[in-house]
Amino acid sequence: MASSGGNDDDAAPEARRSGLFGLEERPERVPRKADTKPGEASAPRHHDGHRDRLRERFANAGADALADYELLELILFRTIPRRDVKPIAKALIARFGSLSEVLGAPHRRLTEVPGVKHAVALDIAIVAAINRRAMRSAVRQREVLSSWAAVIDYCTAQMAHEAREQFRILFLDKKNALIADEVQGTGTVDHTPVYPREVVRRALELNATAIILVHNHPSGDPTPSRADIEMTKTIIETAKSLGISVHDHIIIGKNGHASLKGLRLI
Repeated sequence: MASSGGNDDDAAPEARRSGLFGLEERPERVPRKADTKPGEASAPRHHDGHRDRLRERFANAGADALADYELLELILFRTIPRRDVKPIAKALIARFGSLSEVLGAPHRRLTEVPGVKHAVALDIAIVAAINRRAMRSAVRQREVLSSWAAVIDYCTAQMAHEAREQFRILFLDKKNALIADEVQGTGTVDHTPVYPREVVRRALELNATAIILVHNHPSGDPTPSRADIEMTKTIIETAKSLGISVHDHIIIGKNGHASLKGLRLI
C-alpha cells in the first residue's frame, strides 16, 4: 500500500502484473487431461454466468443496484479468476461488519479470512487508497467550509479504522481553501500527545490563517473527552494571539463523528 503465494494466483507472471482496473483478467489456464474427466473439458462453470450477470447489472444500473458483497465480488473477479468468489466476499463482510470496515482492515487481518491471500488483500488496499485519494482531491478543489460533508467523508476514510489515535490538522488559507493536510502525531489506542505551540508554529510556516483539528477515537465512540476539550481551548487561545482561527475540532469514530463546535463545546 507482490505475488500471491496461494491458490488464487497461479497465472503466468505477465498476467499477474496486469493490474486491477481497465485491463483484461488473467487468462484461464488450459485444462490438462489430469484436471478433467472425459467430456468435462468444455463444461461451463456455474459462476461464469454469475460474473457476466453481475457486471451487466453494474454497467446498466450502477453501484446502487448491488449489495456491498457484490461490489466486493467485482474486485475479487480480477484477482481470483477461477473460483466462485461470492462466499469470500460474504465472509469478508461478515468478519468486518461493513464494506467500509473491509476497506479499512489491515492486510494481516484480511488474510485471516479463508480464501483471501496476499494478492486479494493488496487489491483491496489499492481500492481503499484510490478512494482516499479521490476524496482528498475533492476537498482540495473546494472551499472547505462550503463542502463540509466532503471534509467529514475524507477524514472518516482516512482515520476511522486506524488502530491508534492520530492527530491531523487541515491548514487553510484566507479563502478557507486547503493548503495542507498533515498528521501531526500518532499515539496509543486512547491518547495522542499534542503540543499547541507546535500546531501554531506549523500554521505560521504554511502561512495558514485558519486550521481544523481532527483526531480519531479507535474505540469507535466519537464523544469528546474532557482532555479533548481542554486541549482544543488551549490551541484556540495560542492561535488567536497570532491571528490564526480554529474553525473546529472534529473527532472521528467508526460509528460517526463529533464536532466540538457543533456541540457548542468551543
